[in-house]
Amino acid sequence: MRSVGVTELKASLSEALARVKAGEEILVTEHGRPIAKIAPLSSAEPEAATDELVRAGILRAPDVAEMALDDEFWRLPRPVDAGGLSLRGLIDERRSGR
Repeated sequence: MRSVGVTELKASLSEALARVKAGEEILVTEHGRPIAKIAPLSSAEPEAATDELVRAGILRAPDVAEMALDDEFWRLPRPVDAGGLSLRGLIDERRSGR
């Protein structure tokens, strides 16, 4: 099992998740002390694994009603950026490479 500090994990999360998808377990440490373990789901079917985690109380299933945006939201007026500050900020950010 590979051991990774929180800072390193934040910097290379995609790589760590790729390792987990490939079957590797990762021990997450903070100041050298283990705080968590990231492991691949045991089931071949993601839905079955999710249901298993919900039944065990480890995961809470999303409330579909909470997630849906109601029709009233879509009727709200869009914000106006008459000075073009948002677009200018986005272009500046892209040009600077951020």
